Amino acid sequence: MDNRVLTFLGWVATFTAVAMYISYIPQISNNLNGMKGSWLQPLVAGINCSLWVTYGMFKRPKRDWPIAVANFPGIVFGFIAFATSL
Repeated sequence: MDNRVLTFLGWVATFTAVAMYISYIPQISNNLNGMKGSWLQPLVAGINCSLWVTYGMFKRPKRDWPIAVANFPGIVFGFIAFATSL
């Protein structure tokens, strides 16, 4: 597959992953309003995303920016959703 196509695919996947993690906002809002959701899935997502961001940032010889960028919101929103669900 052409390198430009793969680069484009990587950034499209990044956008959809960011959208997926932003979708935690309603759960966080519900948690803060007393309608607690599950804590397990957001905790596991936060851990998973932490691992992927670490991988993307330390990959050599070249960092994998799409992976790091795609998973960073999962760290933030995953751990916030976890913390607010307790």
